[in-house]
Amino acid sequence: MAKDKVVYFCKSCGNEFSRWSGQCLACKEWNTIAEEPTMPRRTPKGTSKRVTLTGDSQSSIPITADKVPLDEQNRCLTDSSEFDRVLGGGIVGGSVILIGGDPGVGKSTLLTQIIANLSQQQNILYISGEESLAQISQRCHRLNLKQDKLWLLTATNIDDIIHNAQQQKPSIMVVDSIQTIYSDEISSATGSITQVRECCAKLVRYAKSNQCAVFVIGHVTKDGHIAGPRILEHMVDTVLYLEGESDPRYRILRAIKNRFGAVNEIAVFAMTEQGMKQVSNPSAIFLTNRNPQIAGSVVVAIKEGSRPLLIEIQALVDASFSQGSKRLAVGIDYNRLSMLLAILHRHVGVSTYEQDFYVNIVGGLKVQETATDLAILMALYSSYKNLPLPMDLLVFGEVGLTGEVRPVADGEARLIEAQKQGFKSAIIPFGNVPKSSRTKNKINVIGVKSLSEAIQHFSSN
Repeated sequence: MAKDKVVYFCKSCGNEFSRWSGQCLACKEWNTIAEEPTMPRRTPKGTSKRVTLTGDSQSSIPITADKVPLDEQNRCLTDSSEFDRVLGGGIVGGSVILIGGDPGVGKSTLLTQIIANLSQQQNILYISGEESLAQISQRCHRLNLKQDKLWLLTATNIDDIIHNAQQQKPSIMVVDSIQTIYSDEISSATGSITQVRECCAKLVRYAKSNQCAVFVIGHVTKDGHIAGPRILEHMVDTVLYLEGESDPRYRILRAIKNRFGAVNEIAVFAMTEQGMKQVSNPSAIFLTNRNPQIAGSVVVAIKEGSRPLLIEIQALVDASFSQGSKRLAVGIDYNRLSMLLAILHRHVGVSTYEQDFYVNIVGGLKVQETATDLAILMALYSSYKNLPLPMDLLVFGEVGLTGEVRPVADGEARLIEAQKQGFKSAIIPFGNVPKSSRTKNKINVIGVKSLSEAIQHFSSN
């Protein structure tokens, strides 16, 4: 009897290796190599492996790109405009969407609401490998959802799932969760790297060949990544993360990957007794309970996907009573803060070696956009001098090492969002000063070319 082949996979990046090692050579992570037995796949003699393009069309020989038939992306709109925004304008037929999040964050609740409402017009199949049918029905009853046309199934075998789906022919299918699904063709345990990868591959093949949109729920590890190989995220069309650790009242659905829409698009939902309620104006949420006339607070306009979003940045500068000054950054990169402090010392003259510096993004968001540079520096200077910034002032702009203020993308869209929230003035890069009168007449725009110019304007007022 032939011995099963043993291969090794990295739990972090999904790369395959012929032997075990303490460190992954691809992603450089330690103690992530796991052993997985594999079953050899036999192909009958005289047959060739065919590559599926879209639908039922197949090709075993190369063809030019202009000969490939173009399929229109038929999108199915839900009753949640925020959910449709994250997906890029609705659910695309034949797409595979992976949704991850912490346990209890509301992944199943959100999807149950979406598909229950859609089941009145679409043929939908909800497959659960964790909950019983009674638990799903009780959730629908608690959320006052219609259940008469929502098909439910409890199954964990991928072949049984595919067989029932072929009989039911749903237009949308939900699999909750991928870690509970297994295949008889794989000898490893349920939830292992090989099982997760192979079961997801079968779901992808079924979705593409039957034009069925498949939602796959995935568990996350303690470091926030979806459990299983990272190749799982590469196999699907869209990866969504449901975040809710910053505020128990709200949930943020973020698009990490999307082949049919913008990346980093977000939707905000409020967690209530009746389930998830969409928030159409998330900027207002992040600016609630803002204290007036407090030094170290400023509002900045960032870009999350295609949406401008206003958030508050708070900074605190205090005398250091230890040998080394403290620098704490929550929501922004620590190295970025260190660089901004060096710019503040060099071009403004703020002493940094005798002070402790703290910067926080209110609301628990994590921002990587460089448009927050000018706002962070002005918040630090405001706290250092104990001079409050005006409540109706908006600040954004990238700051270089030489102290110059550089323009950012979509400056006018940020100003329009500030107008909707009632802001009266804005300090922005000179290159972002709008030329159209529709923005100039409604908000006092101050264009600056350097950090010292922005500080000087703030100090003079």
